[in-house]
Amino acid sequence: MLKWIGGATAAIVLALGTATVAGGSFLAETDSAEPAPAGDLADAIPVDPARLGAAAPPAPASRTAAAPAAPAAAASAAADALVIKRILPIEGPMKYGEWHWDTEGVPEGPLVITVDLEARVMSVFRGGYEIGAAVAMLGTDDHPTPLGTFPILRKQRHNVSEKYGNAPMPWSMFLTSSGVAIHGGSEVENGYASHGCIAVPDEIASRLFAIAQPGDKVIITRGKRIGVGDPIVS
Repeated sequence: MLKWIGGATAAIVLALGTATVAGGSFLAETDSAEPAPAGDLADAIPVDPARLGAAAPPAPASRTAAAPAAPAAAASAAADALVIKRILPIEGPMKYGEWHWDTEGVPEGPLVITVDLEARVMSVFRGGYEIGAAVAMLGTDDHPTPLGTFPILRKQRHNVSEKYGNAPMPWSMFLTSSGVAIHGGSEVENGYASHGCIAVPDEIASRLFAIAQPGDKVIITRGKRIGVGDPIVS
């Protein structure tokens, strides 16, 4: 199944001044979230035969050959965590202001957020499983939402925009030094836009804020299609 990166299958339909996003049904009843710790393998410490007072037998060839397998396995596991394994089963039209969140049964793993400017959808993946999706309010031609891959630089729970009349921007996750952020505090409605930020409903903004950490990747694209089995990060 193909989808717009940034949410379950989505597309903008413009007609008579209205807009809807093909997406789906409300799945908000399961909303727990856990951070994802990571671990490293320790290297073995070789023994100095001179300290033992006798010559030590040579190490078996199989031990030397097996040593590089650990980093290779770790790299493979890390890459697999960024392959899409599940897309939220959202059916029917997904309207402005609608959001979805389901972490039930999803294992720990790296967090990646995707935003597609054409579909106007933000999606949240953990370990390759889509756990959240929402229609987003984005920038305009004069104040565009930037394309590219951005790390979350910092988080601010209570934030107001001094640049735009102290507009409330709660649960802000900043992506650029100029102030572009994912945040709540706005009515996500057809006909409205941001000054470049990615504004989503408070309910999903707060859930994402609770699990996102500085350094987590946010990938902003325009019209890129991916599906189950495809890498999130290309």
